[in-house]
Amino acid sequence: MEYKALLHIFIQFLLLWLAVQKAEVLVDDGGGWSSNSDYRLHDEGPCNIDILDAASLSHRQFIERYAYTRPVILRGLTDNTKFRLLCSKSSLLEEYGSRKVRLSTANTFSYRKVDVPFQEYVDLLLRPQSVDSLGSDTLYFFGDNNFTEWRSLFDHYKSPPYVLPRTTGAHSFGIAGPGTGVPFHWHGPGYSEVIYGRKRWFLYPPENEPHFHPNRTTLSWVTDTYPLLPQEEAPLECTIRPGELLYFPDRWWHATLNLDTSVFISTFLG
Repeated sequence: MEYKALLHIFIQFLLLWLAVQKAEVLVDDGGGWSSNSDYRLHDEGPCNIDILDAASLSHRQFIERYAYTRPVILRGLTDNTKFRLLCSKSSLLEEYGSRKVRLSTANTFSYRKVDVPFQEYVDLLLRPQSVDSLGSDTLYFFGDNNFTEWRSLFDHYKSPPYVLPRTTGAHSFGIAGPGTGVPFHWHGPGYSEVIYGRKRWFLYPPENEPHFHPNRTTLSWVTDTYPLLPQEEAPLECTIRPGELLYFPDRWWHATLNLDTSVFISTFLG
C-alpha cells in the first residue's frame, strides 16, 4: 500500500514537472519567431521615457501631459492576448503563407517596393541585419498591408483607446528580423505595440533633427554614430516589450531597432 502511494505521488510530481516544462517552452518561444541564428542584440540601452500603468493615467491626463509634448510608454492600456496568439508563426503561415506581402526598402526618403509570398519572406528574407548593409538593400515588411486579405487578423486587434480629438486610427502591421529597423523619419502621431520580440526606439523633438545618413540603417547608426554623441545630443529612448505601447507625438523624429525577430503593429492617428 505504501509503495502504491509513493508511486502515485511520483507520477503526480512527474506530470506536474512536464507541465511546467511545456509552459516554459510556450512562454519562451516567442510565438515561434525566435531566430535559429546565434545573432542577438543584448543591449537594450537606457530608458529615459516615462513608463506608466494605464490605470494611473486617465485619458484626460494623457492629453494634458503627453499627447502634444512628449512620448510615453503605457502598460495595460489594451489586452491583445488573442491577437498575439493569432500572430504566432504557425498561425500566420497557415492563414497567409501563400498570400503576397509588399516589402519596402528601409531607408528614409525613397522606397522601393517588392511583392513576395509571405512564406518566402519568412523562409528567405526574415534574417538578421548586417551592420554594413544599406537601407536601400534591406527589404522590410511593415505597412502596405492588404486590409481586405488581413482584415480577419486586424479585426481582433484592440486599438489604444486614448486617441487625440478629431482623429481616427489606421493600422500598419509588420514582422522583421533582429538588427533591422527603420532609420530616422517623422510623420503624424501614433502608437506602436510589440506583439513578439523587443524593439528599441530613439526619438527627438521636431526642432532637434538628428544627425544621420538617410541610406544607412539604424544598426549602423547605433554602432557608429550613437556612441560618439555628446550628452546634449542624446535621444530620448527606450526598449519596448510585448504588451507595452509607445506613444509618439506629431512630427517627432524617430528610428527603431528590432533586438529580436519582432512582430509589431502601429496605430497612426490621422
